[in-house]
Amino acid sequence: MAKVRPFRGIIYNVSRVSAEDVLAPPYDIITPEFREALYMQSPYNIVRIDFGRDETGDDETENKYIRARRYLNAWMKEAVFIQSNKPSFYAYEMSYSLCGKRKSLIGFLGLVKLEELGKGSIYPHECTHAKPKQDRLDLMKSCEANTSPIFSLYKSTEKQTANLLRKTASTTPYLEAADVAGDVHRLWQIDQEEDIEVITKELADKSVFIADGHHRYETAFEFYRETAGQNPSGSKPFDHVLMFLANMLDEGVTILPTHRLLKTVPGDMDRLLSEYFHIEPVENDFNIGKRLSGRKDVFGFYKKGDRVWYMLTYKGGGNLSDIPDDLQDINVMILHELIFKEMLHTTDIGYEMDIGRALDKIQNGQFEAGFFLNPTRVEDVEKSALSSVRMPPKSTYFYPKLLTGLVINKF
Repeated sequence: MAKVRPFRGIIYNVSRVSAEDVLAPPYDIITPEFREALYMQSPYNIVRIDFGRDETGDDETENKYIRARRYLNAWMKEAVFIQSNKPSFYAYEMSYSLCGKRKSLIGFLGLVKLEELGKGSIYPHECTHAKPKQDRLDLMKSCEANTSPIFSLYKSTEKQTANLLRKTASTTPYLEAADVAGDVHRLWQIDQEEDIEVITKELADKSVFIADGHHRYETAFEFYRETAGQNPSGSKPFDHVLMFLANMLDEGVTILPTHRLLKTVPGDMDRLLSEYFHIEPVENDFNIGKRLSGRKDVFGFYKKGDRVWYMLTYKGGGNLSDIPDDLQDINVMILHELIFKEMLHTTDIGYEMDIGRALDKIQNGQFEAGFFLNPTRVEDVEKSALSSVRMPPKSTYFYPKLLTGLVINKF
């Protein structure tokens, strides 16, 4: 099963910097404009390392990856970064608001032994693209570090680790910071041997499911494979990867939907859909998310110029032979396999999380139509992963996002 261990993490020295000034969201949700704002926020913001900007005149000898290594080494020498004295796990709690309700998710940061996905006890659930992996690989090679964690889940009814983490969270955190959404992130160091044993013992027989960070995991495994091949008999400090691990049974685990947008749809779209879906027009109520909530096998559909949107209820049929039987009730799988692949033969898909913005993009002509989904369930993530079937990209959006810069794993 998955091998989890503590490590001597590199953390910001909170006596030298303000946590809110130096932490950042994950690289893949930072816009160019926001990156500039983070650069201005602090000369020690982690974005300079994890997602640095290109500069005029960059070449093989001077570029954002080389600058990232220089920043990392310099900040350690300046004691802006400090390294924990003892191998540790790091409790990490996120307190956030969603639909007017306060929620909290707690897990821990630790190292997990790398293995080929799906061949052992670490499971992916989404497809990935090549370009982001090359960027992450170049950064890892230059810094020889994991600069941002992978968000992963495990399943345990024992909840001994969860109880330990909640107890830890009742004490004063080492670090606390609010992100741009107002969600609060807190970090504690766990270095007592008896506490470390509780965590490692409970996780010893558990599988790990990657929730967010497939690119980072595949990059870490590729780096491990390349480096181990170059030095087969030497030590391998790079054979573990930094992960945030939370119990999927925790009520604080939240998945949000990402809606799909299409540039073109056939003129007889209604007829095509009617073969597999009951179509119900909805007038005078564009609160699509609320109307879909809690319904099974139901989608929203809207076309440019219409004064109504349509509730589509799947009535069965169609070619879902590429999907295992126990996954054929997952909405995002039905949408991609049946509508996009079989019916429309398209892979040209836009994505938008906010329903209001999606509708605006359709109405102003950026797209011709949109499909709206309920969130993927966490148990469906587990089913998909264990079946070795990857969901389409952006099938899940785990919220809130982990902050980058809380802890770094330096090889």
